[in-house]
Amino acid sequence: MSEPLGAVVVGTGFGVLTHLRALRKAGFEVKALVGRDAEKAQKRAELMGVPQGLNSLEAALAIPGVDAVAVSTPPHTHKEIVLKAIAAGKHVVCEKPFARNAAEGREMLEAAEAAGVIHQLGCEFRWATGQAIAARALAQGVIGEPRLATFLFHMPALADPEAGVPDWWRKEEEGGGWLGAYCSHIIDQIRVSAGEFTGVSASVQSIAERSDALPWTADDTYTVHFRTESGLEGMLQSSAAARGPFAACTRFVGPKGSLWIEGDSVSVADAAGERRLEVPDDLRLPAPDGPPGELLTTAYDMLHSMGTDLGPYTKLYEAFSNRIQGKSVPSDPKPPTFADGVAVQAVLDAIRRSSKEKTWIAID
Repeated sequence: MSEPLGAVVVGTGFGVLTHLRALRKAGFEVKALVGRDAEKAQKRAELMGVPQGLNSLEAALAIPGVDAVAVSTPPHTHKEIVLKAIAAGKHVVCEKPFARNAAEGREMLEAAEAAGVIHQLGCEFRWATGQAIAARALAQGVIGEPRLATFLFHMPALADPEAGVPDWWRKEEEGGGWLGAYCSHIIDQIRVSAGEFTGVSASVQSIAERSDALPWTADDTYTVHFRTESGLEGMLQSSAAARGPFAACTRFVGPKGSLWIEGDSVSVADAAGERRLEVPDDLRLPAPDGPPGELLTTAYDMLHSMGTDLGPYTKLYEAFSNRIQGKSVPSDPKPPTFADGVAVQAVLDAIRRSSKEKTWIAID
């Protein structure tokens, strides 16, 4: 039996909550955990049974048997870490938002392509059961060519001005904010289902009251009108500072009918009536599995407390492993790469620009 692929996880927050656990479920051996705080990295490494907790990326990259690096750090740090990992010949999975802007993303993509390493983006919800069923059904034309889409999601996680989130989440200049954290997933979902974006008109804002003791330059709310090359038009609206019950709607409308997602369920309404689509065996995921309670200390941690991203991330890392080993990988869902990261970042850049300039921004 061959030795398992070795991996290093960079990031002691979401990197431990999800990446580390998903890597193991996908068959990787996690050899080290890297963080800015050596003591925290060591404590979390000990808690999770990882051999080494370090505050030196160079030391981690030099560990024998390390084939891959998982980067789960603030967006403004991605480029430096990813480029060092690529220079060391390591395959890389990088979290989203991919970078602070598309230019940084292109640097990472070009470096990875030049080095010939396998690269993937942390858009794990391509494997989420509901999203994957919907993408497959839309590709099969169950409602015809989608022409209208609505993506609505309101929740109160950031309504409290004292909500515990990482410092970078509060800073637009470091890639923080709800737009990058959440809308990047929705942008990727739309690109998979309806092709590339051609333009946006947007408003990005922070609506929660904020404490002067914790300056907040990033957003907690956005509204986006968009078009895609396929002719789809739609609206994206989400707020992480909306007190009250959760509100959610994911819906596509085409000439033959409508399709909507509710959790892992996908339904269609057409001339024959309403029906729920069956779940194919290859899109079934294990039940959500939350991280150890000792890791859940902030509002940010609690966003991941249910473990709903573990199953999709395990699928992402299984695809990553197979690609590293030269094995065949299904194209449905197709593993997201750094090229997808650049494309998503270009849309995020356009949304921010549209909000500031108060005009429609075309996307090339």
